[in-house]
Amino acid sequence: MEKNQEISDRFWRASLTDLKRGYVLEEDNHSLGRFICLIDGMVCEKGVIYQEEGVFYEAERYMQHYIQQHHTSMFSYLVELDKKWTGMTEIQSGMVQSFYQGRSDTEIVAEVGGSKSTIRNHRFALREKTKQAKVFLAIMELLEEQQNDPAPLVSVHRTATMVDERYAVTEKESQDILKQYFKEGLEGPLSEFPRKEKRKIVILRHLMNGFNPGTKYTEKEVNAVLKRSYADYVTLRRYMIEYGFMDRLDDGSQYWVKQ
Repeated sequence: MEKNQEISDRFWRASLTDLKRGYVLEEDNHSLGRFICLIDGMVCEKGVIYQEEGVFYEAERYMQHYIQQHHTSMFSYLVELDKKWTGMTEIQSGMVQSFYQGRSDTEIVAEVGGSKSTIRNHRFALREKTKQAKVFLAIMELLEEQQNDPAPLVSVHRTATMVDERYAVTEKESQDILKQYFKEGLEGPLSEFPRKEKRKIVILRHLMNGFNPGTKYTEKEVNAVLKRSYADYVTLRRYMIEYGFMDRLDDGSQYWVKQ
């Protein structure tokens, strides 16, 4: 499984078409290429036949099947992202899901209340929001084509609980911070846990590479992974949850990488 940062970077680089289908095709000179899930980084090698429950799938079809089985649909995944990424309020998100399920205005009113005119207003507002999003996306793509960013920023993980200036760190800054706090190399111990928020995030992002997306961990297993880098693993674990890198059950019996 790929590193969490690689999965996140690929997600944000993906085209609109790829985001809608949930995977990308990466090609190189050494193979036919591979289909990669944008949610968790699962890979299907092009040209390989995959079998599940007696059914044979070619690679791309199996990727589509995998997303449906493990993530329901790309629509479900995207619409449930935090509102800072979707730009939708909780009410708008609920409306979009109802529209996607094909519910009529009458059915929506019966379920959530309000009036048909209110539902129509939501439809209109969402349609206008779509127009704005298209124009903004075109502007930003034209901007990126016009200039090369001399100091590219590190991608923010999709499950971040707060997005502000503390995430404004360049790739070079991130590398410098890691060198400063992992004096014996990136696989070595963490010398100390910094007080500055920006540095904390860089450290936590790196430590997340010790966990596999899709794997369920006990608290003891999480502690063991973090303890290899730093004695105060309890502090690291707490910040992993606080900053949205990991999630857990209320009773602390299971932990997992947030996706």
